[in-house]
Amino acid sequence: MTDIVITEFMDEAAVSRLSQSCDTLYDPKLVDDPAALHDHLVSAKALIVRNRTQVREALIGMGPKLKVVGRLGVGLDNIDVDACRARSIKVIPATGANDLSVAEYVITAALMLLRGAWLRSSDVASGAWPRQSMMGRELAGKTIGLVGYGSIAREVAWRAHMMGMTIVAYDPYLAADHPGWQIARNVSLDAVLELGDVISLHTPLTEATRNMVNADALCKLKTGAVLINAARGGIVDEAALAEALKAGRIGGAALDVFESEPLSAEQGARFAGLPNFILTPHIAGVTEESNERVSHLIADKVLEALGAPA
Repeated sequence: MTDIVITEFMDEAAVSRLSQSCDTLYDPKLVDDPAALHDHLVSAKALIVRNRTQVREALIGMGPKLKVVGRLGVGLDNIDVDACRARSIKVIPATGANDLSVAEYVITAALMLLRGAWLRSSDVASGAWPRQSMMGRELAGKTIGLVGYGSIAREVAWRAHMMGMTIVAYDPYLAADHPGWQIARNVSLDAVLELGDVISLHTPLTEATRNMVNADALCKLKTGAVLINAARGGIVDEAALAEALKAGRIGGAALDVFESEPLSAEQGARFAGLPNFILTPHIAGVTEESNERVSHLIADKVLEALGAPA
């Protein structure tokens, strides 16, 4: 009888630790096979997922013995937390374990978008030598605007500060006396959008944040400003962003998350040919190192919740 079901990729050393204590099924293909997942959940006490498995009422009902859901990441928009709470199922995110990876992604994207040169290798390979048009801009001396100032955004802020940037941030939920404000100005959302040369999003997806960065918000950005979303799909109105890039109203963008994932070719067609644009497949928080940290943290917490030896 299966005790722990893992539906998406996890560090195999962490899976091995789980298997030593409990009957564990590890099958990353289960996320795309609801019938098989149903069969295995009947006896499961723990379910471990990433962001694609939709832990909703129907799926929760398939696991009458479930005690815990482990999330290999931090966002919980794919998990019905209230439904889990109603059934006394503990939900455990890997809080803090991938902060560094996301912060490095944001800083790297900012450097690439402002400098621009790394996105034009094909021009050089074709025999062109466009040095003047590839000069780009420096990060130092620019302002980074952070929408949301939680732990990941603060990791970004410290790195930006060390690279000579000015930091402004908007977060109505972070106490005014939090130490993080020592290096950042606490400003309104509009001020972040208007002041930032780089805008980086760090909010969960809620009804309040859905399409927060819409056509009106994009019009508030500086000409030449760049936008980075490594938080959650749905926060940015993707059609409005594509139009702003085509019209040259902003200087570039990087999207790691999308309203619909995986992004299909049809959905991705609106981004074809956009200038100074980076697309990645929800990978900002996933590196070899962070995968190990996230996986072992969740393994520890799930075993603890089940009362099994770690």
